[in-house]
Amino acid sequence: MKIINSEDRKNPLHHRRSIRLQGYNYSSSGTYFVTIYTSNRECLFGDIIDGKMLLNELGRITRQCWWAIPDHFPHAQLDVFVIMPNHVHGIIWIVDNIVGAKNFSPLRCQQPRGTSKSIGSIIRGLKIGVTKWARQHIDLHTVWQRNYYDHIIRNETELDNIRQYIINNPLNWQSDENYKF
Repeated sequence: MKIINSEDRKNPLHHRRSIRLQGYNYSSSGTYFVTIYTSNRECLFGDIIDGKMLLNELGRITRQCWWAIPDHFPHAQLDVFVIMPNHVHGIIWIVDNIVGAKNFSPLRCQQPRGTSKSIGSIIRGLKIGVTKWARQHIDLHTVWQRNYYDHIIRNETELDNIRQYIINNPLNWQSDENYKF
C-alpha cells in the first residue's frame, strides 16, 4: 500500500522533478540547445529517406513557426536546427542588446507587452503556434510532449559539436534512440 502525504493529495501531478538548472535565469543572454519531442514520440513531421528529412504538411508548418520565432521574440536569434520525424533540435541565442538599422536601439514597443523573454516562453510560443494549426487543419489535438529539454552552451567547441550533431541528425536517424519504424 502506497502512503500518500497531504501534499500528494493536493496535486499529485505537480511533483515532477524539474529538468531546469536550479537558480539559472533562463531569460539571460546565452546560447541554448533545445530538443522538443512530439507527444508519445509519434512521427508527426515526415519521414527520413536516404538520410534526408522529407517534411509533411505539419513538418512544414513547424519549420515556418520556428523561423517566425524572432518575429515574436526580437531578443531571440536562431542558429542551426533540424526537424526530425518525432522531435526538433535547435540552437537559440538570447541576446540583451537588440540593435536595429544603423545601430539604433529598437523602440520599446517592439517586444510585445507581457511576453516573457525566457527560453521557456519561446518554446511555449512555438508549441502553441504548431498546435493551433494542427487542431484547425488536421484534427490533431496533442502535438507535443510536456516540457522540452535544454542545454546551456558554454563555449565555441561545444557550440560547434552541437551544430554538427544537429546537421548530421537525419543521417544518423536509424541509430537514434528516438527512431521508430
